[in-house]
Amino acid sequence: MSLLDRILSPADLRALSEEELPQVAQDIRDRMVDVVSKVGGHFAPGLGVVELTIALHYIFDTPRDKVIWDVGHQGYPHKILTGRSEQFANIRQKGGPSGFLSRKESEYDVFGAGHAATSISAGLGIAAARDLKGETFEVVAVIGDGALTCGMAYEALNNAGHTDRDLIVILNDNEMSISPNVGAIHKYLTRVVTNPVYNRVREEVKHIMNRTGAIGDVMQSVALKMEEMGKTLLTPGILFEELGFRYVGPVDGHDLPALLGTLRNVREWDGPRLVHVVTRKGKGFALAEENPVVWHGATPFDKISGEMAKKKGGLPGYTNVFGKGLVELGAVRPEMTVITAAMPGGTGTGAFGDAYPDRYFDVGIAEGHGVTFAAGLATEGIVPVVAIYSTFLQRAYDSIIHDVAIQNLPVVFAMDRAGLVGNDGPTHMGLYDIAYLLAVPNMTVMAPKDGAEMLALTRLAVERADGPYSLRYPRDSVPAAVPAMSDIPPVEYGTWEVLRRGSGLALLATGTMVHPALDAAQRLEAEGINATVVNCRFIKPFDEATLAWVVDNHTALLTVEEGTVINGFGASLSRQVEAARRQHPNLLLDVLGVPDRIFDHATRAEQLAEAGLDATGIAARARELAAAGVVPAARTA
Repeated sequence: MSLLDRILSPADLRALSEEELPQVAQDIRDRMVDVVSKVGGHFAPGLGVVELTIALHYIFDTPRDKVIWDVGHQGYPHKILTGRSEQFANIRQKGGPSGFLSRKESEYDVFGAGHAATSISAGLGIAAARDLKGETFEVVAVIGDGALTCGMAYEALNNAGHTDRDLIVILNDNEMSISPNVGAIHKYLTRVVTNPVYNRVREEVKHIMNRTGAIGDVMQSVALKMEEMGKTLLTPGILFEELGFRYVGPVDGHDLPALLGTLRNVREWDGPRLVHVVTRKGKGFALAEENPVVWHGATPFDKISGEMAKKKGGLPGYTNVFGKGLVELGAVRPEMTVITAAMPGGTGTGAFGDAYPDRYFDVGIAEGHGVTFAAGLATEGIVPVVAIYSTFLQRAYDSIIHDVAIQNLPVVFAMDRAGLVGNDGPTHMGLYDIAYLLAVPNMTVMAPKDGAEMLALTRLAVERADGPYSLRYPRDSVPAAVPAMSDIPPVEYGTWEVLRRGSGLALLATGTMVHPALDAAQRLEAEGINATVVNCRFIKPFDEATLAWVVDNHTALLTVEEGTVINGFGASLSRQVEAARRQHPNLLLDVLGVPDRIFDHATRAEQLAEAGLDATGIAARARELAAAGVVPAARTA
């Protein structure tokens, strides 16, 4: 029986001796390797915070003391230590634990987190609530994995330091977000860690403190003052102290005695405190340490060789097709640049950066800045393609409206992971972009049916450069092979595509729903219902000519979209249809989209079926509508 098997809660961890904790760390790493090698999931981030997680739960009285984790993919060791070790085998699977932090899952998940830089703001709010209620627990906010490239972190630090409220911030500095960190803050933290004079002073201070023994109170006070003086004189700036925090560190995040001693001391202090912990992403698994970018999120892999499972044959993902297409387009459009927010691999844009490094910009986890930076480029005749996941682009909504749309600037928004995203769950769902972008004046909203159309629409947006464009595509494989961009026919702006002509019933599908709608139409034909299928690739503006033809020649319309049913494509189209009812009073319209609720993690296929957005669900909804609209049966030969 391993030590980990005896830990059902942090209270069991705290019952162990400090000498037993390194074995707990090894047991956690073994458990992570065993599970993630089978089911996949975030890997390197959690390996890097094993000792830190143990130290936090050992020193602080969780769940009475509140530990708030930033981002969430650092949370696997936390889940293992907080009563979810057995369920961990089903991490990110339907019915199993979330891959991120979830308040409904455990009292130890103090604040849900899937996006970066939320922990300090949330922690300050929790600390303020504690003080309002006259309570006395500790609040610890862990921030890291690149989140200090995000402006929200500095807003929170500024506010927290000003209030002088009792709050501990742990900076997990692993020099990485998903990809290597960029920017001045990364350089600053690296200089702090590597400054040789400062670190020599730290070692001397540690030596003095270790020698003082029982008479240590006075000497330790002197030693600490020496360290403070050294830090002020020798480090390249004292950013955090100027923001109102008492700074401690850097501390080796894999040295358990050092972590325990530091946290034990810091716990006794008052006011805002920041502990700078240096960790190694992927610690304990050699391949992940060597290449933390690849191993940030792992597919199932062989524990011995480290070889990740590969898709058997099949077609490439939209992300890879998009990245390759950008390189091709960049060769003929020198005015085009590409922007990513710390996701060169996740968005497939790293290939463009390799080909055209001067035209590629990684702005860090700073989506709002990235959008306004793109707007600045656009004012000077550059056409920026801003490649950001749909869920992360939500963070830049004001910049989209205020800086791009109002000025009608030619910025192209490429939104990966649009729609139902699968195992990453609610925080990463790209369900809202149709609704939030339809409301933006001057914005063209597009959803391609396949990889070739995705590239054609990207090329169209870059070539026209007459205002903002948005393009959404899923975390999935393309449904058909994609030729070179030069071989893809152009798409006329604002046009739809009638893929199947029927009578009575029309399926108006957008993006990823086009092919399932075609499959549904084939099923319906076997039942005597001959449905028209229209590829509504332009969600805004509508193809008014094709819509008029559909309205004039059908009695029932079903819109299908992989986005929110509230305020989406169908809801927008309903206004047009309502006006058409003056000439067609019996015209029926039904709207099929993602229901107005939160979808938990599962496979993307499971989520689509649950939402009724697979061929079976579309056919069932169309069948009901056809019956209500008395759609005529298909003619037989």
